[in-house]
Amino acid sequence: MTVSGPGSPEPRPAAPGASSVEQLRKEGNELFKCGDYEGALTAYTQALGLGATPQDQAILHRNRAACHLKLEDYDKAETEASKAIEKDGGDVKALYRRSQALEKLGRLDQAVLDLQRCVSLEPKNKVFQEALRNIGGQIQEKVRYMSSTDAKVEQMFQILLDPQEKGTEKKQKASQNLVVLAREDAGAEKIFRSNGVQLLQRLLDTGEADLMLAALRTLVGICSEHQSRTVATLSVLGTRRVVSILGVENQAVSLAACHLLQVIFDALKEGVKKGFRGKEGAIIVDPARELKILISNLLELLTEVGVSGQGRDNALTLLIKTVPRKSLKDPNNSLTLWVIDQGLKKILEVGGSVQDPPGELMVTANSRMSASVLLSKLFDDLKCDAERENFHRLCENYIKSWFEGQGLAGKLRAIQTVSCLLQGPCEAGNRALELSGVMESVIALCASEQEEEQLVAVEALIHAAGKAKRASFITANGVSLLKDLYKRSEKDSIRIRALVGLCKLGSAGGTDFSMKQFAEGSTLKLAKQCRKWLCNDQIDAGTRRWAVEGLAYLTFDADVKEEFVEDEAALKALFQLSRVARGFLVFLALVDDVEDRGTVVAQGGGKALLPLALEGTDVGQTKAAQALAKLTITSNPEMTFPGERIYEVVRPLVSLLHLNCSGLQNFEALMALTNLAGISERLRQKILKEKAVPMIEGYMFEEHEMIRRAATECMCNLAMSKEVQDLFEAKGNDRLKLLVLYSGEDDELLRRAAAGGLAMLTSMRPSLCSRIPQVTTHWLEILQALLLSSNQELQHRGAVVALNMVEASKDIASSLMESEVLEILSVLAKGKESPVTRAAAACLAKAVEYGLIKPNQDGE
Repeated sequence: MTVSGPGSPEPRPAAPGASSVEQLRKEGNELFKCGDYEGALTAYTQALGLGATPQDQAILHRNRAACHLKLEDYDKAETEASKAIEKDGGDVKALYRRSQALEKLGRLDQAVLDLQRCVSLEPKNKVFQEALRNIGGQIQEKVRYMSSTDAKVEQMFQILLDPQEKGTEKKQKASQNLVVLAREDAGAEKIFRSNGVQLLQRLLDTGEADLMLAALRTLVGICSEHQSRTVATLSVLGTRRVVSILGVENQAVSLAACHLLQVIFDALKEGVKKGFRGKEGAIIVDPARELKILISNLLELLTEVGVSGQGRDNALTLLIKTVPRKSLKDPNNSLTLWVIDQGLKKILEVGGSVQDPPGELMVTANSRMSASVLLSKLFDDLKCDAERENFHRLCENYIKSWFEGQGLAGKLRAIQTVSCLLQGPCEAGNRALELSGVMESVIALCASEQEEEQLVAVEALIHAAGKAKRASFITANGVSLLKDLYKRSEKDSIRIRALVGLCKLGSAGGTDFSMKQFAEGSTLKLAKQCRKWLCNDQIDAGTRRWAVEGLAYLTFDADVKEEFVEDEAALKALFQLSRVARGFLVFLALVDDVEDRGTVVAQGGGKALLPLALEGTDVGQTKAAQALAKLTITSNPEMTFPGERIYEVVRPLVSLLHLNCSGLQNFEALMALTNLAGISERLRQKILKEKAVPMIEGYMFEEHEMIRRAATECMCNLAMSKEVQDLFEAKGNDRLKLLVLYSGEDDELLRRAAAGGLAMLTSMRPSLCSRIPQVTTHWLEILQALLLSSNQELQHRGAVVALNMVEASKDIASSLMESEVLEILSVLAKGKESPVTRAAAACLAKAVEYGLIKPNQDGE
């Protein structure tokens, strides 16, 4: 019997509806044999819906289990096999398939029971006997491993909890071993079952940074992809206790707690998605409830006095990553709505805070921006006007509660909150600016004698300047004020912000008059001052970031950009501070000219751009990714991104292929990916892993000829990979047809790319040669046009395609020799020695070997 495939039942009398069930089952079997497991699943499912008999249902369910095993979806394979066994307890194939699924899921004890049942039903079946021996060996190995680690785990905890071992090398080694052990699921399970969570809690309670780090990193291993252990861990430690560790002063401990909480979130969300079933198959308490408890504690942490600024930032980061939907196609945004109702005011409180004032929340230079990003993500996740109106109402009520009746301190808090909204969901920020008295207070406070008040007001003015609704009002009331502040203020912190406001109004929101004033010979001088601020490490990082903001606008001027590229110290300072959003725009301006890119690379621009393209706001990531694309196109990627760094470039580049990016971004990404795909198979595999192929294929149909050409070039380089060759060889697709047709296009560069791909594919997959005549009736004239081209590159590619077709089969060679191709090849073969003549001569020699043509009297 065959136990790895669906199999066929014995012939039996037909029952009502059996012919349709039987037909679909056979269709599914054929699809399974061809490797189309999804198609087979569909056929079996349709058959189940036709009122199949219990015996047929058992067969169909076990066949579905076989499909799921091939698709490596072992949870579903187990479920389907169990359904088959419910219908027929003696179905040995279903039992065997369930044992295979259980083994893959790590549930060896249950897999053994099924295999023992199989052997009892068919004692002489060698497949079952071998499987039982194999799984028995696995169980023994696991038991040996567990027993050997018992003593190790106990010994590690004894050393770590011994006060006499404080600070010793022995203790450090024990903590490292514990973390390493927890990375393997078996080790994590052993620690968990050895009262590990309670012992790790004691390590956390010591307050010693090293021990806390070891405990947190071990807990990561215990909770990773394991819902029941995660919930049990939260039950022992207490959700509040875990979240509170985020707020400690030690940055490394706070970050480790952030990592642990991210792992916990992932495990709980997976539990929600899979209906509360963990990897171990246990039913656990409602993970959706645990998820809300965790988020509620994070929201509480945001406004707790005494929490470190770093901890507050980590809490915001977790909320950004875990609350909004990953895809807007998912209709459920209930978690976002719940967070808005429960915690919007708390997020606004962080966004409206002033950095490090006495008695206020401790925040970092990034806290308000993180709050803005979270607010923007929440707002973007709303689905209808009613939800958005509720968001606006909550924001406006919060701002009014501070602005009205709370004195000057309240007005400052309200204005700071408006600034936060303007940097995030600007629609909400615009509405807040319309509230009575807010804009007038901003203008008035710009003239304050107090630096703190001026800073808040000037920043609000700058953020409002880019909003169309307020531009004319700000130009009329704010330009002269900002100029005065820039010229007269003795404080760099004020002057630099005033300069940014002028830059912003001059380039975007101002009138023609203000733009003219701004442009009259002052840009180089202003840029020089910005570079001076940027390079002055005595000035705080926040103020230096504003210098980057100013340069983002000033580098639109070619002279400013030229001076910047030649300023080595300014470039290095920019790279150090490049996480600021406007730094991306400066990068884009600097790499816009090809001749400047070498300088940017030499100063470490490639290294600096990578983290920017992988983290931060969506806009920031896109800008950084575009700068990466420009560098990858014009410089040697292996020099620009040495070592492993080159593989990190792929994901940002692929992100530029999405439809929400501009045509220029799509084009530059395709060009950059083409360069990478031509370097190594490992890079091609990375591009495939990022699911870029369907997007690249889509752009091969783009109307814009440059994008279409770039996509074709990229696909042809990717076609060196087996997986892409399989796509071209698969039945029922037009990929090969498109390449053949593009080989006959007027655009010579497109023809060259397509013909190159065709030459390579027909070399690697001879079966494609026989399909070329089938894809279009124009194939012969396209091939002849390539062979007759005045461009030697095109001619060579045509000759290689012809040679591959001739070598593929005698029938194809015969059709070519009966056409004008014979005459063309004969002429080409007599030409000056070149790759073209050699390929043409090889074609003719193969035709002679087939007996299709005869050599002339000279033996040629």
